[in-house]
Amino acid sequence: MIRPNQRGFTLIELVVVIVILGILAAFAVPRFMGLETQARVAAVKAIAGSMESADSMAHGVWEATASPASPLTINGAAVTFTNTYPAVASIGSLLDPNTTNGYTVPAAGEYSPNGVTTPATCNARYAAATTSGAAPNLQIVPPVVTVTVTNCN
Repeated sequence: MIRPNQRGFTLIELVVVIVILGILAAFAVPRFMGLETQARVAAVKAIAGSMESADSMAHGVWEATASPASPLTINGAAVTFTNTYPAVASIGSLLDPNTTNGYTVPAAGEYSPNGVTTPATCNARYAAATTSGAAPNLQIVPPVVTVTVTNCN
């Protein structure tokens, strides 16, 4: 039995609540719509940083072992070197598999977040070390990691 002083919400109260929720949604939804693109840009920058760190650490291992023959085993992975730095084909083996989950690898040394419609416009690319000059002034130019984030949709 319903007591006379117990009542539910009136129709006007429900309409007011729905209108308030609609207004909040109208302001909140546009702010969250662009987060997917921003997340992909951040993911590309993160994998680029991981490649640079792995590259530097492998170079340090190469120097610490007094110019070893290539390939060199680092953390169980055979790493080949080009001009004392990891080769393009080896940079992926230096990255933690947990770090690379969520990425596609269109080519060796290139990582693009999953779900990107055009991987060529949203990726991080590793280019091997090169040399410049001639002996005896031969200089090693460290590897370059290029980040492209022009279209990360």
